[in-house]
Amino acid sequence: MPEKAKKRVTRHANITHSEHGTSVFDPVLCELAYRWFCPPGGTIIDPFAGGPVRGVVAALCGRRYFGIDLSAPQIDANRRQAKELCSPPLPQWAVGDSRNILKLAAKHEADFVFSCPPYADLERYSDDPADLSTLEYPAFREAYFDIIAKTAKKLRPNRFACFVVGEVRDKASGMFYGLVGDTIDAFRSAGLGFYNDAVLVQPVGNQRLRVGKSFENSRKLGKTHQNVLIFCKGDPKKATEAVGEVEFGEVPEGEEEAA
Repeated sequence: MPEKAKKRVTRHANITHSEHGTSVFDPVLCELAYRWFCPPGGTIIDPFAGGPVRGVVAALCGRRYFGIDLSAPQIDANRRQAKELCSPPLPQWAVGDSRNILKLAAKHEADFVFSCPPYADLERYSDDPADLSTLEYPAFREAYFDIIAKTAKKLRPNRFACFVVGEVRDKASGMFYGLVGDTIDAFRSAGLGFYNDAVLVQPVGNQRLRVGKSFENSRKLGKTHQNVLIFCKGDPKKATEAVGEVEFGEVPEGEEEAA
């Protein structure tokens, strides 16, 4: 993806996410995930679609995308931005509860599952009782396992899946829920193997100032990373063969000579 396209994706994603006060998903991580783990022209299914970034980057990387989200206004915003930024085939989104993914995605089979789920109750996205961010953690975990199990059924054999997650603290006790471990357990329960683990490091910025007093009072370390968890359904060698050669993207004109 050209650098200009990346900047346009990020700029427009900021507009959408500001409506809900949520963070922007990293478009560069999207590009790497698609080029490394999804076959060219393959279909991506995203059960926690949220903003436009993952869908828009999929289209710009020559992949098909189908995402599900509860928020109709968010989906409308995603579609408007996709029309502005992408050429057909455009990414597709459906409004609905991902616990119904087998019905909502009945016409789709995934060559790659890619998503960033709600981090339990860290951010509350709506008052919709179907919204997982409104649930106490035991109920969240049950629904989360159910969605992952059903999403895994939509993934073709010998294909990869990737979830980007981070740990979340129980607001009462201060203890971590264990969302990263639960994500691994959920995929394993769904029949996938845990294949890769990477760390997405985020800018530290004013982290020291924000957590300084809290750390003195509680010894809670500030978090500046998320876990990028890669799973495989079937044989990793066959999944790798299905993806094909590693794509490195486009080199902006003039940089190749400089390198």
